[in-house]
Amino acid sequence: MGEAEKFQALNEARFCQRILAKSGDTVLSATLREAATLEEWKHVPAGDVFDPETGAQWYYHCHPKLPETAEHGHFHCFVRPRGRDGPVHHLIALSVDAHGNLLRLFTVNQWVVGDDWCDAGATSALLPRFDVQLGRPSYLVNRWLTAVVRYYADEVSALIGQRDATISAHCPADPQSARQDRALEVTSQLAVSLP
Repeated sequence: MGEAEKFQALNEARFCQRILAKSGDTVLSATLREAATLEEWKHVPAGDVFDPETGAQWYYHCHPKLPETAEHGHFHCFVRPRGRDGPVHHLIALSVDAHGNLLRLFTVNQWVVGDDWCDAGATSALLPRFDVQLGRPSYLVNRWLTAVVRYYADEVSALIGQRDATISAHCPADPQSARQDRALEVTSQLAVSLP
């Protein structure tokens, strides 16, 4: 990604945060607004967000709170290049704190999200398709997610490459079984924040 595109993505992410803040909202509060309750592991919104034009899909959820982490939960970002009924490919997860501030980017093993596996090259090639242009559940959250994935596209691509290397190293003789090994969950991660 060129510097001009990175700058544009960063400005869009900041713009979304600024407009949300003017209403007393954050990326997180806007995401959770329509959720009656927040239950651990439950997708918000129910049924996920899916843009039929681009195949981009996302959901937010949280895990049981660990005292050593500031993470409230995370957004899982996917692409379905052949539409809602086609294969789904996990790109990246974006971790946020209780104020909606970005904390880290991370990839997960296949069993975590049950996606259709693509190697790093094919997965990274899908990154430009993650473009959510929908009014619901929040246009600003959809655009913020799109902008963050674009801004960190080079880092996300590197993390996807590390994902494959981690899985291969975990079980060199059988990477396919390594992708289903529940002892391996997070396959790569990077602490980040929007500048």
